Amino acid sequence: QVQLVESGGGLVQPGGSLRLSCVASGDTIGNYATAWFRQAPGKEREVVTARRWKFGTTWYADPVKGRFTLSKDNAKNTVDLQMNSLQPEDTAVYYCAAGSGLISSRLRDEDAYGYWGQGTQVTVSS
Repeated sequence: QVQLVESGGGLVQPGGSLRLSCVASGDTIGNYATAWFRQAPGKEREVVTARRWKFGTTWYADPVKGRFTLSKDNAKNTVDLQMNSLQPEDTAVYYCAAGSGLISSRLRDEDAYGYWGQGTQVTVSS
């Protein structure tokens, strides 16, 4: 069983960058499919990016393609989200999630993820 803790959120001006980190304990994060979700005020939680680390490529939601990059640090046992060119519409609580045994068709399904962090707030404002 894996436990997840996010960090790196904060307040940033439009056009700025943040790097979110999700540190895993209890297991190796690479053994899981991992995703970052976000939930803006008054909106449903949505998937931002996801990947099964043993297979395939990284999936990105259209609004973040070319701006966000998902990566994994094996030494630190973290999954990181580099966010560039941030815009006010990126303001949300960002959640790291992990799931085991996911098939590719369920990568964007939050119900497929059994492990969640507590979330970290990202606010993009001038």
